[in-house]
Amino acid sequence: MTYYLAIDIGASSGRHILSKVENNKIEIEEVYRFKNNVVEKNGHYYWDTNYLFNEIKEGIKEAVRKGKKPKTIGIDTWAVDYVLLDQNNQKLSEAFAYRDLRVDQVIRLFNQIDLYNKTGIQFQKFNTFYQLKSEKEETLKKVKSFLMIPDYFHYLLTGKKVNEYTNMTTTQLVDYKTKELRDDLLAELGVSKEVFQKIVLPGTNIGPLSDEMQKELGLKADVVIPATHDTGSAFMASIEDNSLILSSGTWSLLGIESKEAIVNESSLRANFTNEGGYNYRYRFLKNIMGLWIIQEVSREFAGEYSFGELVELARKSQYEGIFDVNDERFLKPKNMVDEIISYFNERHEEPPHSIGEISYCVYNSLAMSYKQAIEEIEAITHKTYSTVNVIGGGCQNILLNEMIATITGKRVLAGPVEATALGNILAQMISDGAIKDLNDGRKMIKESFEIKEYKGEE
Repeated sequence: MTYYLAIDIGASSGRHILSKVENNKIEIEEVYRFKNNVVEKNGHYYWDTNYLFNEIKEGIKEAVRKGKKPKTIGIDTWAVDYVLLDQNNQKLSEAFAYRDLRVDQVIRLFNQIDLYNKTGIQFQKFNTFYQLKSEKEETLKKVKSFLMIPDYFHYLLTGKKVNEYTNMTTTQLVDYKTKELRDDLLAELGVSKEVFQKIVLPGTNIGPLSDEMQKELGLKADVVIPATHDTGSAFMASIEDNSLILSSGTWSLLGIESKEAIVNESSLRANFTNEGGYNYRYRFLKNIMGLWIIQEVSREFAGEYSFGELVELARKSQYEGIFDVNDERFLKPKNMVDEIISYFNERHEEPPHSIGEISYCVYNSLAMSYKQAIEEIEAITHKTYSTVNVIGGGCQNILLNEMIATITGKRVLAGPVEATALGNILAQMISDGAIKDLNDGRKMIKESFEIKEYKGEE
């Protein structure tokens, strides 16, 4: 039996998902899970990449212990964050987390309209462009290699350095027309082009694990580069043609898949992005704050309520107030509940009080933000979409799915749940020849996993 291993690391956890094809259906099994959190140190937020790589190795070892040695391995993570290496391939510093506030002092130095017209990438204060500008000058002088977070882990596994295309587009350094790094933007940052690696597409096999890793892990697998930006992998697993796609998790990424970038005054004004997708597709989408907000609400109550319990309490609420989920105040507040209440108090509106009211308010506000984004997409593309395909872990939230259907009036297809891991796996299977192409992979996903349907109002 041939196994493929997708290692999917998010902002709060990571999973090792083993997959195989049997009876023309994809079967998956979670073999390892670990926690992930930002680390606060000296007033900044970092990712503990040493810890994460150790967990990556432990999960691979667990698959080997189970007697299910994968033929190929691929890693995806969140976007925009990176590691800088010196001439000895050592980290020059810990990897900053995108929620760190160091970029605030440099954003105003640049023309956001110019950046958008060159790269097609929406303004986000944590874009790699601004992060690099925030680096100390002495650090940049010592840089010999720039690697996105999953690029770095692939390098540690194989000894080979590449920059994966879908993730690199999120840096706001890649020209959306040429699909290459822009020299003028690098010059503005004072970063040498030589520190970047060859940009490769998802599905690229970069060869076997290094001898050292083979010995440590007891495995001789190849590493196949997936769409290393988790949203890029998730969009690969969408199952409805010509639909709106909502990748629902810590972030909500709502958009469409397009063969052409959409870069114009309307898309700029609405702050839509054109991230690179599989086989040079574009993901025309908007970043929405997502379930991070309810995750933080849960944390403020010390995990007293499960997410399922929060949904049930929300169903009993009569509170109808909504807030702007994309307000930067909700990016990394000290206390999410207090921040939500303050939002309403500042507007002299009655805030939610009970945990049920707060939860309903979050879900309702998210659904309303989706409605607005959908209206913007339809206005920009001059096209009406009948279906929203909700993918990822958030598609298990029945209340939110019902709200989306009711508020938008669209048909909602919820699933697959493990969209990111499945997209990662599809890239590996296509590379290996186990699946013909992306269309065949999507058909197989549709036939292999439960997809729930919710109807909007006619």
